[in-house]
Amino acid sequence: MQSNIFIDTLKGRKTERPPVWFMRQAGRILPSYLAIKERYTFWQMMKKPDIAAEVTLLPIDDLGVDAAILFSDILIVPYAMGMGLDFTDNGPVFENPLTQVSEPSTKLRPDASKFDYVYDVIDRIIETKSQQTPLIGFCGAPLTVLCYMLQGLGKNTDFPEAMKFIYSNKDETKKLVDAITDLSIEYALGQIEHGVEAFQLFETHAGILPWDIYKELFLPSVKRVADAVRSKGIPFIYFPKGIGIGLVDINHDYCDFVSIDWQTPLRTARVLVDDEVGLQGNIDPRLLYASQDEIKSVLNSYVDFGKDNAKWIFNLGHGFMPGLPVENAKFIVDWIKSTDWKR
Repeated sequence: MQSNIFIDTLKGRKTERPPVWFMRQAGRILPSYLAIKERYTFWQMMKKPDIAAEVTLLPIDDLGVDAAILFSDILIVPYAMGMGLDFTDNGPVFENPLTQVSEPSTKLRPDASKFDYVYDVIDRIIETKSQQTPLIGFCGAPLTVLCYMLQGLGKNTDFPEAMKFIYSNKDETKKLVDAITDLSIEYALGQIEHGVEAFQLFETHAGILPWDIYKELFLPSVKRVADAVRSKGIPFIYFPKGIGIGLVDINHDYCDFVSIDWQTPLRTARVLVDDEVGLQGNIDPRLLYASQDEIKSVLNSYVDFGKDNAKWIFNLGHGFMPGLPVENAKFIVDWIKSTDWKR
């Protein structure tokens, strides 16, 4: 592909401004997406290549962001492991949560052919998009995926039943994590083979466990996925929401960039994280409810950080929330592109 500010930044090249994209940018707040959603279920949108490609690329035209991210879901890996998955108004639901069966690691039936529709979507995106638009692939990280698999319902994000299982069944937890990781690597490599140019691992619930337990049971799997992705020359972004002081352990062994949530100030994160690792984030998505004057005041506070840190991608500290004003998202993108970053 042609030179792009997002890929250049990921590869350590200095650019005139930080690149910008948003997590959950391909839905949630775009009127164009909401209009499509009225005609199709979530599964239908993901599985129809033309529709999924269109949704993936909507933020490029509607918001002017610097990268597209595949329109999919973090729970596709457990779906491909034989767990019946549905998306309801109350969130994702699995037919048979793993806490309801004995030795759940023996009940999984991985079938990588269930990823084929995703690869068809990627192929269609590559055919449709501009060469200047990079495509980000992704999957869910092991703890977050395991929580949903164990709990069965995604509405209670405290995951009490999942936490009980993890603390009570360490050996079985390790077997499940290995199985999730093995298939996630196959999925990531498949996405790369079909043309994604960067990859993000979403550990949305990293902060649900004490860091020492996460570090023991789950961080080695993050490294395995990172190693597989980077072996293909693809930059790897890790989003461990809520790990706080655990950032001190994030070095270049685990990722090229780490995405910072809104609870941790960027300058604090920059001190904690190894210098070789770039940062992404960390605007509180709820800021978009504020007036544009207030948004601009907060954005201005990032200019000095952006001047001093070329290895930084502008993003939210989590994804868009339903009902946020789309005009404020567009305002942020326009502001980033028009501001003098003093580089």
